[in-house]
Amino acid sequence: MSTHVRRAAGLALTTLVLTIGMAGCKRAAEAPPTAAPTAAQAPAAPVRTREQAMAQLLALPEVQAWSEQIEKSSHGKIHGAVIEDDPAPRVIDGKSYYQLSFVENRKQAVHRRASFLVARTGDDILVEDGETDTLQSLAEWRRNIRRIELKPG
Repeated sequence: MSTHVRRAAGLALTTLVLTIGMAGCKRAAEAPPTAAPTAAQAPAAPVRTREQAMAQLLALPEVQAWSEQIEKSSHGKIHGAVIEDDPAPRVIDGKSYYQLSFVENRKQAVHRRASFLVARTGDDILVEDGETDTLQSLAEWRRNIRRIELKPG
């Protein structure tokens, strides 16, 4: 093979490679864009069961203090408990809540101390104010209840 033929063959091969490469680039440019990776999305909050919601209420320091107070003042005859007010979830601003109350479980009757809404997802706990028929965040309720407990009687 002569040098001229080798150069022509090499040039033809180079041209072919560049043509294929450019065609590939063109196809890549014409290909529909794939969805750009979005910022890491937080995994969906796990759904809390009714039993978990009840346990969460029983773990609140205020509810534990009430339970101890009830047991002590009744010499163990009356107990505190969390009960479900309504099995149907209550929906507020598109969020579903368990309807629960902390009660004194007496032989003759049940005395409600406070009504709570515990979110099925997330950490939200709302407290119902029966007197004003409004909802308070747990933090707001804690501020208000401490004011009431500290008020001289």
